[in-house]
Amino acid sequence: MSILYIIPTPIGNLGDLTKRAESLIRECDVLLVEDTRHTGKLLSLLEIKKRMVSYHKFNEHQIISKCLSIIEDNEKVGLISDAGTPSISDPGYLIVKACIEHNIDIDCLPGATAFVPALVVSGLPTDRFSFEGFLPVKKGRKKRLQELLTEKRTMIFYESPYRIGKTLKEFSENFGMDRKASVSRELSKKFEETIRGNLEELSAHYNSVKNKGEFVVVLQGNNQAV
Repeated sequence: MSILYIIPTPIGNLGDLTKRAESLIRECDVLLVEDTRHTGKLLSLLEIKKRMVSYHKFNEHQIISKCLSIIEDNEKVGLISDAGTPSISDPGYLIVKACIEHNIDIDCLPGATAFVPALVVSGLPTDRFSFEGFLPVKKGRKKRLQELLTEKRTMIFYESPYRIGKTLKEFSENFGMDRKASVSRELSKKFEETIRGNLEELSAHYNSVKNKGEFVVVLQGNNQAV
């Protein structure tokens, strides 16, 4: 009986790889991976040799049928993204949906994802939150920001080092300069950093420095008490 395992990998610190995740990586017949080079480095460190098939956001629509055939032809197949849990702002949703439609079992391991530690250390309410992932880069961006103006829950966004300054400036202009936020980067890595403040302060800071790493922005909700 075939099964697709969704296997989270560390967002930075390799010590965060669970024993179960490592064990399943060893057991899987084939791995569907976001980047064969990136996952290849992880496998090399673990001293594992495994067949890998490239599955990423640029080809996932085109190779769904191929991936289904691979899963049906093998007992255990693992899905791995470059970091964190597949399908959380990473490829994965389409293959999971296809497996469900074809009555293929799926098992998702609990594990690393960047937004949880960023939310916890933000100092903003954690009881109810909205995970927004990456905002549209161009088309639909303004509309999405307008839709979020009345969001009362804590909001969580992912952003690249190339757009973090611009995004915080837009947040300040749309949500108000005094709205509180927290910006985390390089979570679990050597240069992990979290800076808290209002949007005016954070925008000024990140537009005045050279930004590196992947960012998580946690934003106070509308009229939310802190």
